[in-house]
Amino acid sequence: MTKIELVKIVAQKTGIDQVTVLAAVEGVVDTLKEALIEKENVYIRGWGTWTLKHRAQKTARNISKNTTLVIEAHDIPYFKPCKEFLEAVAAAK
Repeated sequence: MTKIELVKIVAQKTGIDQVTVLAAVEGVVDTLKEALIEKENVYIRGWGTWTLKHRAQKTARNISKNTTLVIEAHDIPYFKPCKEFLEAVAAAK
C-alpha cells in the first residue's frame, strides 16, 4: 500500500477530505522521524513502538575486489509491534 492509497482509504472511512488526511498522515510521519532523530522512542498503544537500534562498527569484505572496508557504528530505526497487533495479524491467516 502506498501513502496515496492509505490516504484514500482513511478519507473514505472517516469522511474527511483527502487533502486534510494527507496533511495528517504527513504530519504523523514527520513527527515520528523528528522524534527518532532526537533519539526519542515513540510508543503508540495498540500498534507498537518505534525505537533506534545501535549497530556497532564492523569490518566487511568486498569479495569481488578482494578488499575490506569498515562500516562505522550507526543507529537504525526499528519497529516492534505490540502483542495485540501481532495476534491480529496471526489471526488473519
